[in-house]
Amino acid sequence: MTELLEVYKCEVCGNIVEVVHNGAGELVCCGKPMVLQQEKSEDQGQEKHLPVVEKTDSGVMVKVGSVAHPMEAEHYIEWIEVVTESGAFRKFLKPGDTPEAQFDCVDPITIVRSYCNIHGLWSTKM
Repeated sequence: MTELLEVYKCEVCGNIVEVVHNGAGELVCCGKPMVLQQEKSEDQGQEKHLPVVEKTDSGVMVKVGSVAHPMEAEHYIEWIEVVTESGAFRKFLKPGDTPEAQFDCVDPITIVRSYCNIHGLWSTKM
């Protein structure tokens, strides 16, 4: 059983999917079940992954880490996502980008997530 907004990853090829409709089946890729990515909500060690949310005049600015997360080819934040009462909004990042994103949204935010290519899924509940 999958639930709305869960994130799954294929351990063989690296495909990542986010559930946009609840379903009863199992997600499979490369002939194997995909792995549910557990949202981490506390930083561990030296790397900083938790999304930090700052209110702006038009919405929110999300920065990854209290100290900016590295954005190198081998280790970077792939995307930042804001989930509101009316939907989810995502910005994709690449190595060399600044690990932050501006989201112009007026609906109340329920959760903010970031995905590190090495350390997985991180979230801050609002």
